[in-house]
Amino acid sequence: MTDIQDFEGRTALVTGAASGIGAACARALAARGAAKLFLVDVDTAGMDALDLPCEVETITGSVADEALWNDLEPRLAGLDHAVVNAGIGGSGQIANLDFAEWRRIMDVNLDGAFLTLRAAMRAMKDTGGSAVITSSSTGVKPIAGIGPYGVAKAAVSHMTRIAALEGAPNNIRVNAIAPGGVDTNIWESSPEFKQSVEANGREATIKAMTTTTPLGRFATSEEIASDILYMLAPSGANLTGHVLVSDGGFTL
Repeated sequence: MTDIQDFEGRTALVTGAASGIGAACARALAARGAAKLFLVDVDTAGMDALDLPCEVETITGSVADEALWNDLEPRLAGLDHAVVNAGIGGSGQIANLDFAEWRRIMDVNLDGAFLTLRAAMRAMKDTGGSAVITSSSTGVKPIAGIGPYGVAKAAVSHMTRIAALEGAPNNIRVNAIAPGGVDTNIWESSPEFKQSVEANGREATIKAMTTTTPLGRFATSEEIASDILYMLAPSGANLTGHVLVSDGGFTL
């Protein structure tokens, strides 16, 4: 990707930028010519460790904090692109789920996505731009035991479609990516995953989880970032309101 400069001189916002898909997007945007990146995450050290070859402004905090966006929004004026990516894992059967846990997941994965997208669309209103929201294949295919996570991801997919309709008159494109399994540290939040890692090791745990994916493997963060940048870039100029399922066949 380093020889393609289709983001030259552009400004982009990336949330959840300290690791995983967000970090891969930040690196890819910088490699493809982005002039300035606004990076948002709760992990300052992770963002600083990216050491990107462009101007970077890091903002430490939760995407679900409206005060963070009220402070940042004036500095985003003229924004070209946004990767609405920050999210946390969560599990639990609906009938057994504590409401506080439901709200914890919704707070970041849905409310945080809304606040991010709202700020980005306001910043793009006069100049146009593009945004991609990280949804999930679990927002397409119902999976028992992931309760609020799957519901939040289904909601952001539909928010994508509504935002695309509303943004079109201002030349703002809004799309979403719905990955299947991706080998990122989001799995570390699952007690079941931690138990399996302790018993079998991380590599064996991930391998066992890929048995429901026809291609037989999880995606890398860089592969998902490539899909996201395709939709952000001029190459995706005719795409809006689309939810791209990139899941190795999982939803089949």
